[in-house]
Amino acid sequence: MSADGTISVKSIPLRLIVGDEELLVERAVSAALASARAADPDAELRRVVAATLTRAELAEMVSPSLFAEGRVVVLESAQDAGKDVAASIVDYIRNPVDGVSLVVLHAGGAKGKALAEAVRGEGAEITTCARLTKYDERVDFVKGEIRQAGGKISPDGVRVLIDAVGNDLRELAAAAAQLVADTDGAVDENAVRRYHRGRAEVTGFAVAEKAITGDRAGALEALRWATVLGVPSVLVADALADAVRTVAKVGAAGRGDPFKLAGPLGMPPWKVRKAQGQARGWAPAGIAAAMAVAADVNADVKGAAADANYALEHAVLRIVAARGIK
Repeated sequence: MSADGTISVKSIPLRLIVGDEELLVERAVSAALASARAADPDAELRRVVAATLTRAELAEMVSPSLFAEGRVVVLESAQDAGKDVAASIVDYIRNPVDGVSLVVLHAGGAKGKALAEAVRGEGAEITTCARLTKYDERVDFVKGEIRQAGGKISPDGVRVLIDAVGNDLRELAAAAAQLVADTDGAVDENAVRRYHRGRAEVTGFAVAEKAITGDRAGALEALRWATVLGVPSVLVADALADAVRTVAKVGAAGRGDPFKLAGPLGMPPWKVRKAQGQARGWAPAGIAAAMAVAADVNADVKGAAADANYALEHAVLRIVAARGIK
């Protein structure tokens, strides 16, 4: 406690942020700055890419301040630091300066591992910000964002939100916060579709789902809306290919328990269950024909065709027709 009776707060002198998920990394850096400013409201932030840093610049950045102001020094991409700079970083963390909070960002992996281990060994506070590559991880992320915003979301709501927004965490976080604000916290499938109607219903995956189930009119309508709203042709072609591959894989696996098949197939159980229903209308010859269509349209939208939109429409019609091949 200080002489004026207030409780003093100490900034954490050393942090290691491991991973390359941009949103999570930036949140961790913001948390480090907030912690430092809780101890010293005037603490300044300095950021530098480790690969561009010299030993002299590092010494200047972490040197004691004349007026003892707090400082947060963020070393970005520490795995790319040169040997001399890495050695200087290690020397510094063994004899840190009061008032300076050093935040080391490391992408993870083998490159620059010795530096990361040295920072870890000096008792750094560690935050992991690995990419969320699995569907279940993104589900947990969305649930966490909704909960942090003060709301709740149904399982179907999570699925539709991810389908509508995609895998970008910044967009998912923004969508989650907006949904909670607009629904007083009760988020379900209908709420997501209502507030993301223009996006949720005309993604490439919406086009592909209707095509793969043989809904000719619905697929063409969704495709035309996607075109009007500017959904990139490449994304629609990729979605068509993914739908065909999914039905092929799940159809070949048989009618087993979706939860047991999910691991070997590399898909979430709900996707396996949906594809099992879709696969019932397909014969091997039809699947082979649809896969050829997917390959053709992939090339078409990347420049082989004069009109990418016409190529997509033709592909949708061919996939719907392939479903009837026995």
